[in-house]
Amino acid sequence: MGRELDLLLRERVAGAAVLDGDFAADLAAPVARFTLDGGRRMRSRFLWWAMRACGGAAPETPAALRTAAALELIQTCALVHDDVMDGSPRRRGGPSFHARLATRYPGAVSTGTAAAPFASSAAVLAGDLALAWADDIVAGTDFGGDSVRNGVLENWRAMRTEMVAGQYLDLHGQATGARSAARAIRTACLKTALYSVARPLSLGAAVAGADPRTVLDLCAAGRYAGTAFQLRDDIEGVFGDPLLTGKPSGDDIRSGKLTYLVAVARSRAGSRGDRAALSVLEGAFGNADLTEDRLLRVREVLTDTGALEAVEKRIGRLLAAGERRLAAAALEPAPARRLRALLAAVAAPTSPAARPAPAVPWRPAAPEPPAGRPAPEAGTTSASSAAQEVPAADDGVTPDAVASAASAGPGPRGAPVPARPAPPAATARRPAEVPVTSASAATVHSAADAPATPPAASAADAPGTPPAASAADAPGTPPAAPGPVPVPPAAATGNPVTHPHSPARRVRPGDGPAARRPSGTTADRSSG
Repeated sequence: MGRELDLLLRERVAGAAVLDGDFAADLAAPVARFTLDGGRRMRSRFLWWAMRACGGAAPETPAALRTAAALELIQTCALVHDDVMDGSPRRRGGPSFHARLATRYPGAVSTGTAAAPFASSAAVLAGDLALAWADDIVAGTDFGGDSVRNGVLENWRAMRTEMVAGQYLDLHGQATGARSAARAIRTACLKTALYSVARPLSLGAAVAGADPRTVLDLCAAGRYAGTAFQLRDDIEGVFGDPLLTGKPSGDDIRSGKLTYLVAVARSRAGSRGDRAALSVLEGAFGNADLTEDRLLRVREVLTDTGALEAVEKRIGRLLAAGERRLAAAALEPAPARRLRALLAAVAAPTSPAARPAPAVPWRPAAPEPPAGRPAPEAGTTSASSAAQEVPAADDGVTPDAVASAASAGPGPRGAPVPARPAPPAATARRPAEVPVTSASAATVHSAADAPATPPAASAADAPGTPPAASAADAPGTPPAAPGPVPVPPAAATGNPVTHPHSPARRVRPGDGPAARRPSGTTADRSSG
């Protein structure tokens, strides 16, 4: 995938150089480098192994690699925009995109008294460029037939909208001072669970032409694991080592971002009448000048109230629920083991949490409130609807879902991608920087893919056998438009593509889904 991404980005940077050298050097080439040189490529791995687990092999590989490359560009867009919105100075262990631009143009200002700084404005354009490139790649990909293309485009359209909705809820929570644990879970599901795990799994299954029931099971498994991933990220944002997480510790607290961890701590402190703990949280939340000493006190409160332990337990329950849904899916055995390992590892801590000793006299912990159970599947056979299921919040909070339909027409057939021209000579004021293949480019096989034993389910969450299929899960033909998008009450206020290293595409008879492959095939053995 790294090689595919490099080839695709070289084309686009060369095209940008024809337009203007400054544009290519300041935006296009840095977007390419940012995409190539960082990140775990987690979404690409989910897409790849879902495709393989659903029976995809050599004929589906070119489409899977191109779609995975597009996912990496979507991630670049999301990170660049997120850092601008949060004012984050660092990303992936180095300066964030807008911080690099500010260093390159230290005296640059935007016209107008109310205009955003030049670096932030330019970074927004860089994110837009990454999004445009991602869409172009998907539009120009041959998926082997209209039914497969429509399934991929349905998931692609839904994923982009969900990502924006989740980011908006994140901003809205900061602006309004939202405190609801249910709201925090809802935001985590939209912003992270669907976009980072569930949709990549659905895209991989769609590329392979999987049946709707398999797509439902993969989507649900990804939703649970993705929510656990965001809850882990909330913990790492306060307790994690910045050298390992790639971002400053305590940024979520300083920016006033609603997280489930803080929401649970507030709820528990309030129920105990612990005014000292509430005072610490209120004084730190949204305080951009929060010192390390005061951040240490926040960590103590998160630990003393039992919030940290409660979130850790919830992560375990979510991972166990995801494991059960994955086990219920009809998948190829060897690739399924890869998926199981990835889902188990997605919420693993980067380092042991720095849990400080309480600075206040010890007191017994309050009784653990009854944990909310996962929300039941909605009555639909659409893969989009499955992705929208929101895991219930803990502490007895279960948001009711109010359906609001989202519709979109079928995506157009993509135009063929022309053969790669030789990079044209730059005609601009200074030569553009063209990304060079990084030796550290991630590959599909890595140590992170090694099989791992998933955490055991809690007694409350672990039935003896996988849950029986409900009528809502019955196979059927998914609609062309995304399914209903639940909103919690709180929200109310074709053509073949030529590639130098890709095998020829095979069009399936009747343009239907690929036939299931028995276990033990060459495709299975090669995935180990």
